[in-house]
Amino acid sequence: MNDRITRRDYLRMLGISGLAIGTGSFDPSRALARGVGESGGFQSSVIARDKVQPNRANPVLIDGEVIQPQRKLQVFAETDVLVVGGGSAGIVAAIAAKRAGAKVTVVERYGHFGGLWTGGLVLVILGHIVKGPKQVCQGIGEEIMRRLDKMDGAIINRRTGSNPTVDAEAVKYLMVEMIEQENIDVFLHCWGVDAIMQDGAVKGAVFESKSGRQAILAKVVIDATGDGDIFAAAGAEFEHRSHNIGLVSRVGNLDKIDKSKAPPDAKPKHLGSATPVKGVNWVNLRGPMVDGLDVATLTRMEMNHRKFIWNNIRKTRSIPGYERLYLVETAPQLGVRITRVLDGLNTVRLDHLKNATKFPDVIGVGGASNAEHGEWQIPYGALVPEKIDNVLAAGRCISAELRMADLVRLIPNCFVTGHAAGVAAAVAVRDRCSPRDADVSKIQKILRQQEAYLG
Repeated sequence: MNDRITRRDYLRMLGISGLAIGTGSFDPSRALARGVGESGGFQSSVIARDKVQPNRANPVLIDGEVIQPQRKLQVFAETDVLVVGGGSAGIVAAIAAKRAGAKVTVVERYGHFGGLWTGGLVLVILGHIVKGPKQVCQGIGEEIMRRLDKMDGAIINRRTGSNPTVDAEAVKYLMVEMIEQENIDVFLHCWGVDAIMQDGAVKGAVFESKSGRQAILAKVVIDATGDGDIFAAAGAEFEHRSHNIGLVSRVGNLDKIDKSKAPPDAKPKHLGSATPVKGVNWVNLRGPMVDGLDVATLTRMEMNHRKFIWNNIRKTRSIPGYERLYLVETAPQLGVRITRVLDGLNTVRLDHLKNATKFPDVIGVGGASNAEHGEWQIPYGALVPEKIDNVLAAGRCISAELRMADLVRLIPNCFVTGHAAGVAAAVAVRDRCSPRDADVSKIQKILRQQEAYLG
């Protein structure tokens, strides 16, 4: 039997629309014709002999200083709403904006969606409930949960009253499916590095990729980077914080452990919690409190954590009965929790939670990790910079005091602020105004139409 996959088989398996997300300008048949031979073997070919672009200006070394000359950047795309960051907040923001009528483009630095939820293996869903218990994360975030619930092996504990836990690969797949269904333009492997400014307003973003440094123009930009990279580059004021930086891993064969063989004093550590995959646990490593914007620190954390995880597994495997335990993977993304936090028109504060403060500009309700708190409203002003126009924050970098950081950054609460930012951006585009001048009653109306819960 011939088990080779031919080019025709490959195209049929993928589907003509399966490779192009958004605009449809990419022709998979031509790309595959260059890369996959009829015999099933992969081939290589010369695309072009590129010369230096006429608008390129290399940095130069002058008297010991590196100087970047002025250069013109290619405008790669134009859009109504540009979402920088394809994590849990960014994907919900993009879907919300598109459903509200805007043309949307997403730029993501990794090769997948979901951010720390998927790439960081933060698989447990905390923050969707309040005291009662009552679920307050609704709208598009809840839609994602419902869709995961219908997928085989994608989520556990969804209906048991305990915190749901997902499979990262299922979430990655689902987010691709949802983005494609909305026909949202996407550029992966692109790192947003700067803001394009005009008269104190953000007009787009500059990103770096294997294609070089390019620009995307937009009427409104949503900063869903988690680190506030775009609003900081635009000149918005923010607070720079340190927090714990860890690294999550998954371990396997937990169902094949024979504890009866272990000595009475054996106390294996760091074996984690269950996932939808039988015998596989996810293991959280909190890590030290350090600066998540310092590249030397990030490098050290990455290397040290990986060594610790490997050595811990090796140590555990030496215990009788635990020999079959193995390391499935370490997360491709380092667990950076908090770095930059916006100074917004309003700020989420612990007193607001304790006093159940109500806001006329409420755009969502936050939950807690263990349902010990009641509802706490999120004001629209927490997404809007004090001075810079045409940019909104979403996710963990919205305006929130330090005591609220560990609630604001939870995935369902990122869903909530992403949902609000997406709708607000679409309203601002439609009404041809800055997000700070957008009619909040219109934003609230559309959020409710999209099944968001506002209290």
